[in-house]
Amino acid sequence: MSFCTSRDVREPVKCSVCKQLGRDHDRTDSPDSLVRGPRTLFEDSYDDFHFPNYHSQFVPAPNTVGNMALLPLRTKFRGPAPAIPDLERDIIDEALYLFKPLIFFRQYEIKSEADRVLVYLVLYILECLKKLQRCPNKVTASKELISLAIGRFDIPGDPGFPCELNSLYAKPKNQNEAETMRAYITQLRQELGTRLVEKVYPNDSSPPSKWWTCFGKRRFLDQTLTPLGAL
Repeated sequence: MSFCTSRDVREPVKCSVCKQLGRDHDRTDSPDSLVRGPRTLFEDSYDDFHFPNYHSQFVPAPNTVGNMALLPLRTKFRGPAPAIPDLERDIIDEALYLFKPLIFFRQYEIKSEADRVLVYLVLYILECLKKLQRCPNKVTASKELISLAIGRFDIPGDPGFPCELNSLYAKPKNQNEAETMRAYITQLRQELGTRLVEKVYPNDSSPPSKWWTCFGKRRFLDQTLTPLGAL
């Protein structure tokens, strides 16, 4: 099992991306900065925070669905998550910012309901990157990720949800909570896909950035949301 609930957590694999996000690392002097690409306003604001174990900063959660934090989002997609102003960062910013170092983790300690959302988003980014490897431009990519976001997918408790993740995510208590959970995850998937396309494709006609698509064949915590060969 790749998840840990104790404080004794094995250190992640030491990679150049992890080192880049280290507190004492100088981004401007390292060729590793090419991996991350241009920094955004929200990424710059994260320099004021420390991520010793790369856990979500969105704690405590105001609300939950199952045992996932129901967090506000900076989005125009409809769903149960409340909207926040455009200049505020959210869990999706956090997932995109931490994706590259987290992808090398072999174990991960869940410390909060928000961490469960973070884990799901990292796994979903991998599903998106598998799609984007085959998309020659931004327009095609946007269509693919919209279809992926709103298409049929399993939630905790469904027969098709990865059994290894069922120990991490609580299934809905009733049908109403199941509908809320599905709507919330759909909202997360839609917004994440929209922002990911902007990162992977520098402009409308350019091919996808290899600094993102190179991660498409990896597995986070040796898990995947979609069975092999399904995409």
